[in-house]
Parts: sequence; structure tokens; C-alpha cells
Amino acid sequence: MSNNFGGSIDDLIAQGAADDSAVPQAPSVHIASEETEKKFDDKMGEIKDKELEKKAERFAAQIAHPHIDLKKFPVTHEALKQIKPEIAQQLGAICFYADADEIRIGALDPSTEEVKQLFEEVKEKHHAQGALYVISEVSLNRVLDLYKTMPNVKPVTKDIEIKAEDLERVQANVNDFKSVEALLKKANTTDLITVLLGASLKVDSSDVHVEAEEERIVVRFRLDGILHDVAELPKDLFEKLLSRIKLVSSLKINITDKPQDGRFTIKLPTGDVDVRVSTIPTVFGESIVMRLLIQSQEGIKLETLGMSERDLQVLKAEISRPNGMIITTGPTGSGKTTTLYAILKILNQPGVKIITLEDPVEYRMEGVNQSQIDHTKKYTFGQGLRSILRQDPDIVMVGEIRDLETAEIAVQSALTGHLMLSTIHTNSGAGAIPRFLSMGTKPFLLAPALNCVMGQRLVRRVCKECSEQVSVGELDPNVQTRLQDQIDAMPEKTKADISGRDLTFHISKGCEKCNGIGYKGRIGIYEIFQIQEKIEESILSGQVSEHVIEEVARTQGMTTMVQDGILKALDGITTLDEVFRVID
Repeated sequence: MSNNFGGSIDDLIAQGAADDSAVPQAPSVHIASEETEKKFDDKMGEIKDKELEKKAERFAAQIAHPHIDLKKFPVTHEALKQIKPEIAQQLGAICFYADADEIRIGALDPSTEEVKQLFEEVKEKHHAQGALYVISEVSLNRVLDLYKTMPNVKPVTKDIEIKAEDLERVQANVNDFKSVEALLKKANTTDLITVLLGASLKVDSSDVHVEAEEERIVVRFRLDGILHDVAELPKDLFEKLLSRIKLVSSLKINITDKPQDGRFTIKLPTGDVDVRVSTIPTVFGESIVMRLLIQSQEGIKLETLGMSERDLQVLKAEISRPNGMIITTGPTGSGKTTTLYAILKILNQPGVKIITLEDPVEYRMEGVNQSQIDHTKKYTFGQGLRSILRQDPDIVMVGEIRDLETAEIAVQSALTGHLMLSTIHTNSGAGAIPRFLSMGTKPFLLAPALNCVMGQRLVRRVCKECSEQVSVGELDPNVQTRLQDQIDAMPEKTKADISGRDLTFHISKGCEKCNGIGYKGRIGIYEIFQIQEKIEESILSGQVSEHVIEEVARTQGMTTMVQDGILKALDGITTLDEVFRVID
């Protein structure tokens, strides 16, 4: 590699080592002085910097972009403000000149799509002309160091400030799914996320999916647990949206062949919305999922989740006990975490220390110490729970019990004076006990540790605007048979309560209010049983099965989830089709 001195860096080093006038030599028996070493290092540093600058010049000529050396260029704070330091670091791009009419940006490689997009965004934001330059690593590092000199530099955050009026403008134009597609196609690069998330919040979507298919890019919203196609995007718009999402969620833009996880927060006047971002590579491009977690907890109350009076009384009695385990079961997305937070909201009182261990922390609750596991640092549920117990808590909530280590620690803590709340993945409440035993939990410890077990699902509420009432005789014969079987198996008190009622139900039709779906909103269906003498005996015998536990729980007055759903269908809250869809 050539340079101003002629020859390569290696030649210069060799020449400098041989030339006593260039690099003074100390006698071999003495150590070179620090001053001599410093001069040598400085000389080599200058040579290396010049080589890097020459390399940048050659690269600029190759890609037909101007080159600039910023070693002594006066970069102002106003220029630095145009690009956040974490984005500058990530993309290797900085703004070195900015005034009312012109923006100039330097980058290690200004030909990349990410840098081009950043350049367009900065120009668009300031309504200015601009130019892109090639800079060397020396120039980049020098400007990155200047960020430290900026007064009142705030800590770098990943929050997106969406103005209330911008969000309202988006939501005012969202009437149905077709209007979302029209807004997306008209939006500029900066506004793409605002439109997408604003529309999602307007229709109460819990997830936004952007998926690459062979011929199209599909945007889908998850409403009340069901995915719905909302819009199709052209490929070029998708690339811009993907880059923008990666930037704000601190994902690596140039990584497209590996899964990535990130997050950011939307700051709104009504409260924060945490957005969890996941990307995975697929055959036709990357797939993105954004999960929206609204931090407002006004609606998290046990009384509003859908529990029957009997179930509510049982649960409240159990959470008033000072120790033991309360377990809720169900698949992912069945509302388990929401139920646990509703319990914590009751228990969160002065004089009580509550610690949670979650993956991830989904809701923030004042007065509660919340900890998030980190597999990359080997901070697992088991290890985290051991550490939590050293903090002397009164109540502990563990996001999930999935292995023997966590199960044993949770059981021991329940037996030693702690109230333990947690979840486990099973199909029913009765399946929780066999699951604990299959993990290796000792029956003689599990039986006295458990207070109660709860199974749950979420069913969609029928749309009040378009539902129609039908009699039981109008239902499909197979549905009638299944319905009667479940009514016959209900506890005697429950059967007595409905025996005198006309069996009428609702069916969903679909209207503009519910986007033609027929449902809007969700409610829980539950089954709750306490660990009483007969169930304890079954656990201690070690020969326990899900069927046996359920039969014993029914004799205690438990209503199963499907029966609870039927009662809600009788009350016109949901439909029988929805209940039987959720619980096959």
C-alpha cells in the first residue's frame, strides 16, 4: 500500500527501524526511553492515519462520491444534533455541516441503503438540500468523540415521541382495514411507524405482523387473539419500514440472516406503550412482529377479568393467606400474566415487599421490585429465584415454572413463609399437578405447598352492535348435544341456577363497528380449585392423573372452563362457537 513517503507501511517501519536519524536507537543493553517510544508510536500513528485517509479517497473514487478529511474540520453542535450518537455509531455516518439550507453527511460507506435512507430523513426533516461524502475511520472517530463535548447531552434512549395530534390525525383516518393500507402507501419514511402503530392502537390490536411472501408483503393485526390481513406493501416500502423499525429498536440493520430481538417505547399523553420487536429470516425476506404492551393498569382488576362470583371468592380467600403457592395455567396468550398482575394490585400494600421475576417484564407496577431474566448472562428463573429469596420478600411472582430447579425453589419458598405466584403451561388447571410431578417435584412437598390452581383462557366478546339472539333449538344438532352434556356435568348449584332460564344464545354477524368480524374485546373463562384433603391424598399417593384431579375438583363445586364459557354465552357475553373454538 503506497503513501506520501513512498513504499508501504511495513517498508516505513523497517526503514524507520534501520535509520538512526529517523528513529534514535538506544544501546541494546538499555531500555529505550519513554520519550523515544512515544515519538515512534506517534510517527506510526500518523502513517496509519494517512493510509486510512488514502484508502477512503480510493473508495470514494470507486463509488463516485466526494471524499472529505474531517481531521481539522470545525464540526458544530448543531451539525452533531442531526444524527443521534448511537445511530452514528451503528451506521458509521455523521453530520459534519448543517445550516438552514444545507445538510452534509459523511459516512464510511454512503452507498448503503441504510445511510441513504438516513440522509433522506435528515434532509426531509429540515427541508434542506444536501450531499453525501466518504470519510475515513479517523474522521468518523474524531467526530464521534465530539459528541462528548455537547452540553446537556441526555442519555441515549430508544423512545419514539409521537405527537398526540399526529396520532389523532392517523386514527381519525382509520375507519377499516382498507384505510390502513391507503395511509401506509401515502406515508413518507419517517411516518411509516407512526401510521402503522397509530392504526394498531386505534383498533386495539395486540400485535403487528409484517411478513414477506413470494409476491407480496403482508401487514396483519392480531385482534382479540386472531390475526387479520390489513394491508399489502410494495417491496421498496417494506425495506424502508424494516430499516426504520430496526433503527428505533436498536437492532443491527445489516444482519438479515439471523433472528433479532429489540424494543422501544412510545411516549403518549395517556401513558407509555412498550413495543417488543422480533425479526426472523424467512425464505422471501425478514418477518417482523411488534407486540404492543400498554402500560396503563386501570383495567387490571380481578373483578373485571370475567371470574364468576364463586371463583372470585375462592381466589380472594387464597391470596389472603400469608404463604403457599397460587398457580395459573394455560397456553401462551391466555391472560395468565394479566391475572397475576391483578392479584399483585390487591396485594401491593404498604409494609409488604413484592418481587417479580419475569421474561420479559410486561407491565410496570409502582411499589413492586421487578426483575427480568437474561439468558445471555445466565440469569435464569432458577438462579434469579435463589437471589430473590435473599432479598427477604413477602410475596414473589415468577413468570413461569418450566424446570425442576425453579419448581423446587418455588415449593420450598412457599413452605417457608412466602406467598408464591406463578404460571405453568398445561391444558387445564387439573393438569398442573401431574406436570409438577413429571418435572420431579416431590409429592410430600408439593401437597402442603399448593394453595390453589387456576386454569384460564380468553374468549372474544360478541359485538353488541350486530349480534343476534337465537334459541337452543336453532343451533346445530352437534352443538346442542355437546351443550347438554356440559350442562349435565355442571355442579348441582349451577344447574339449579340455570334450570328455570330460557336457553337462548347469540350469534355474531359482523358490522362496521367490529370490522366485519362479529367480535370486539375479550373476557376470561376460568376454572379454580383449592387443594383440599382429597386432592392432597391424590398427590401424596403419587398415582395422580389429570382426570382424577378434575373429578375431585368438581365434587368441591368447581365449574370447568368450558362450563364457565357456556354460562357467559347464556348471558350474551360471547357465543357458543367461540367457547368451543377456544376449548376443543
